[in-house]
Amino acid sequence: MATITENATPTKNRSMADEIVGFIVMAVLLAAVPLTGIYPYFVMQALCFSLFACAFNLLIGYSGLLSFGHSMFLGTAGYFTAYSLKSWGVPPVAGILIGVFAAAVLSVITGAIAIRRQGIYFAMITLALSQLMFFIYLRAPFTGGEDGIQGIPQGTLFGIFDLSHTNTLYYFILSVFLLAFLLIHRIVNSPFGEVLKSIRENEPRAISLGYKVDQYKLMAFILSGTLAGLAGSLKMFVTQNASLTDVHWTMSGEVVLMTLVGGLGTSFGPIVGAFIIVAMQQYLASFGQWVMVMQGAVFIVCVLTFRRGIVGEIAHYFKRSL
Repeated sequence: MATITENATPTKNRSMADEIVGFIVMAVLLAAVPLTGIYPYFVMQALCFSLFACAFNLLIGYSGLLSFGHSMFLGTAGYFTAYSLKSWGVPPVAGILIGVFAAAVLSVITGAIAIRRQGIYFAMITLALSQLMFFIYLRAPFTGGEDGIQGIPQGTLFGIFDLSHTNTLYYFILSVFLLAFLLIHRIVNSPFGEVLKSIRENEPRAISLGYKVDQYKLMAFILSGTLAGLAGSLKMFVTQNASLTDVHWTMSGEVVLMTLVGGLGTSFGPIVGAFIIVAMQQYLASFGQWVMVMQGAVFIVCVLTFRRGIVGEIAHYFKRSL
C-alpha cells in the first residue's frame, strides 16, 4: 500500500507537467500564426470548432455520454448572438453572453429530458431534440429561415478594439479559446471531474458510493452545452452569418468525427481533430461532395489503425499525458 501511495503523486505531477508544457507550446504556436502568413480566417474557424470539440469531449470523453445533438447548442448560441448584434445593436461581449445564456437554458431543458435514459437511448433522444430545434429555427421569423442571418456586424470590443481588423479579431478569438480550454482542463481535474470519470468507468459502483449520478451527468451536460454555445457565438464573428448548417444533424456528426480522430478523452485530441477536419473542408473544397468521402476514409483509417486517436496514440507511445 505504501508503494502505491508513493507512486501516485509523482505520476500525477508528471501528467500535469506534460499538459502545462503542451498548453504553452500550443499557445505560442497559435499566437505566432499572424506572423507566419497562414490564412487567419482558417485558423479562427478551426479554433471555434476546436472549442466545440473540447466541449463535446467533456461530455463523452469524461462522462461517457454520447450526444448526437450537440449542434443545437452551437447553432442556438449562434442565432441569438447574430440576431442581438444585428437587430439590437448590442456590443460584442453582450452578444456573446446572450448566445451563451440561450445555449445554457437549452442545455438545462434538453439535459433534464435526455438524462433520464442511457446508452443509445440517450443518443437518440439528443438527436431527436436537435432535429426539433432545427425545424423550429427553419420556421422561426428571426432566423431568416433558409437564408439565415447575413452581414453580422463585428463591432468594437470594450469600445477600444475594432474586431473588423483581422489580427484584432484573431487574438480575441484565441484569448477566449485559451481561457475556455483552461476552464475545461480545470473541470476535468477537479473533484467533480474525478466523479465524472468514475461514473464513466463504473456507474453502479459510483451509485453504491453514494453519488447522485443523474445530477452529475446533468451538470456535465449543461457545462458541455454551454461551452458549445460559446463556440457558436465566437463563430458568428468569424463567418458573419448564422445558418441552418450549424443546427443540422451533420454538424453533430462532424464534432464526433473531430473528437474520435484527435483522441477521445484527451486534452489536446479534439483540437488536433478539429484542425484536421476543418483543413480538409477548407483546402479540399474544390472536390465538392468528395470531401465527405475523404473524411470518411480518414475516420476509417483512424478507427482501424489509431484506436485511441492521433493524440491518444502519441501519448500512449511516449507514456505522456496529452
